[in-house]
Formats: sequence, C-alpha cells, structure tokens
Amino acid sequence: MTMDALLMAAGSGTRFGAPLPKQYLPLLGRPVIRHAAEALLREGMVRRILPVVAAGEEARVAALLDGLPIAPPVPGGATRAASVRAGLEALAADPPDLVLVHDAARPVIPAGTIAALRAALASAPGAIPAQPVADTLKRGAHGRIVETVPREGLYRAQTPQGFRFGPLLAAHRAGDDAATDDAALLEAAGLPVALVPGAESNVKITWPEDLARVEAHLAARLVPRMGTGFDVHRLVPDRPLVLCGVTIPHPLGLAGHSDADVGIHALCDAIYGALAEGDIGRWFPPSEAEWKDADSARFLRHAAGRIAARGGVLANADVTLICERPKIAPHAQAMRERLAALLGAPLGAVSVKATTTERLGFPGRGEGIAAQAAAVVLLPPDPGAINASSNF
Repeated sequence: MTMDALLMAAGSGTRFGAPLPKQYLPLLGRPVIRHAAEALLREGMVRRILPVVAAGEEARVAALLDGLPIAPPVPGGATRAASVRAGLEALAADPPDLVLVHDAARPVIPAGTIAALRAALASAPGAIPAQPVADTLKRGAHGRIVETVPREGLYRAQTPQGFRFGPLLAAHRAGDDAATDDAALLEAAGLPVALVPGAESNVKITWPEDLARVEAHLAARLVPRMGTGFDVHRLVPDRPLVLCGVTIPHPLGLAGHSDADVGIHALCDAIYGALAEGDIGRWFPPSEAEWKDADSARFLRHAAGRIAARGGVLANADVTLICERPKIAPHAQAMRERLAALLGAPLGAVSVKATTTERLGFPGRGEGIAAQAAAVVLLPPDPGAINASSNF
C-alpha cells in the first residue's frame, strides 16, 4: 500500500516570538522543517512528501528541502484544517492508499512510530501516536484552581497522524475548518481512530525552550570527528594576496589555479578530512578551467554544505597562517568574521592566528605562505543514512 505524507508548514509560529516561523529556524545547522522531512523518510515507508506552506513560501520551502523526494509545495489556507484539506486535494490526482499528516515543527519522529501507524491502519481508518497524561490536571480561572480533572484515560496527541486517504479526504470535505486535529474529524464522522504509543522525544516546538530541549537531545547523539589540513603556495608578483577570504595589501600575492587562498584551502581539507570525503582536489580539480582564478569562498561554502548534507554541525575551526610577512594580527578579526560567515558558524567557533618559522625555510625567506587547519565536526552516529533511527 502506498503512503504519502503532508508536511504542515503554513503556520506563522507567533507564540515562539522569533523573526522567522519556527519551522524555518536552525536546529544543529539545518532548518527544523528539514529535520521533520528527513524523519518522515527515515524508515523508508513514505513514497513522497507534500509540504503545505503559507502562500508565497513555496520557493523558500522547496529550497530548504532540496534533494529530498518532495512534491512541489502547495499553499495552505487560513486554518490548519483548511491547509490539510488543500494538501489532500493536491494529492487526490494521484492518491496514496494511506496518508500521514505531520507538523513541520516536530523534528523528531521516534523509530517505529510510522510502522506502528501503518499496522494500526489495517484495522482502523485512522491512527495517532499519543502519550498518556502523567501530570495531575487542574482547571483554572482568574489565577485560581476551579477543579482537579481526572487524568485517567487522557492522552496527549502527537503527529504524524495516519489515515486511510479516502476517509480523511471525505471527512475534511464535510468537516469543520476550525478543527485543530485531523483525528477529531474522523471522530465526528463516527469513524474509529486507533492509538499507538507516542514518546516524550516527539516534541512540538512551540516555545524557545522546546527548541533548546530538542537541540540538546539531538546533540547528545552526535559523534565528534576531527580533520586537519595543510597547504602551501608561492608568493609571486602581480597577484592579489587573499588570506582566509580577506584581501591583504602586499606587494606579492599567492600563485595558484584559483585565488590560492592558502588559509581557506587548508580549512576545506580539514573539513573534508573530518567527513572522510577526500580533499579539496577531489571536489575542485585544478585541471578544470572552471576553477581558474576562482574565489575560494566557493570552496568553503561547499565544505560547509557537505557538513549540513551529512546532518552534522561544525563545532569549531582553527587556522594557523605561517609566514614572516605580511603581519596577520591586524587582519585576524576580519578573517574570522569572513570565515564564520562562509561557514554559517558563530564567530566564537572560528579561530585565525599566525606564526613564523624564525626565518627558517621558504616561509622565513619570504618565498611562500603555508597554512594548517583543524576542524571538529559533530555527525550523527550513522551519518547520512536516511534509514537510521531518529529516536533519542
């Protein structure tokens, strides 16, 4: 039986209080919505994902989910129910047997949840993951307790919620646009909805502390990987001197196929080494004319993109430039800022410093500049595997 998923991302997230909707906020270097989409795909049961977004956000979401098997995003409506109905109508041209409805603000789907929903849909038209309420419940008004509400038999509903496609579409076509829960529409139609076990890790990001909580749990599973890089270029006349993305006034520049930014080249190799993905020459061969006099910023952006593609985050980067001249200290802060911007990393995670060779060797004679770099990247235990467990 085919299963598609609606990824609900049309909300504005005003309660969170950020300048961007919460589904677009970064979580360990990638947007929350991408984590949610990858979680839907991780167990290999979902055929395709259809994002339902606020009108005008289609291109942004398509870019954030680039590389994943998604259908072109469709605009939602004024309410969640209207948005889900818009997504279902878009799927109706090539309907799946089963459909999941998932919040883009839930970046973690615990392992086994989708399989449990699929199994439950064999005997019921709808199924949701839910957690029994553990806390004592109070009903209040005007700052005072009105009554204690018995918690027996009460559950906290989570997503993804699973449904047979036909009954859900019919319930939405006949239902109430004010409904905030898809299962409620089936309940109103007299159709049974099964419960499968939910999990505390399936957090819906609503408040800033929710994002911090999810980030802390996900980060605890990441494995540190360290890489090092080293590069050398000769100093020659009639070339600009570009170091760590900053052009330095100097009578000589570095010779190379690209702009010969020795600092960025060493840092790229450090990142590729941490990822076990070869070196800069593998990705940007000097034999290719495309990279003639190229700005090395392109190389570092690519290296940063490879970290993101592997589901990782840069912990820190450290570059040491080795030369007698020019003096690096006056430019070190600008270099740090440039590297941090290219990496999409906080300034505090990037270090640039310099040393000399006490006038020994080619750096001491002013014949060239060398650089060494180190980078620590945090990666998932099984980096890049779409079928890895997301439970934490």
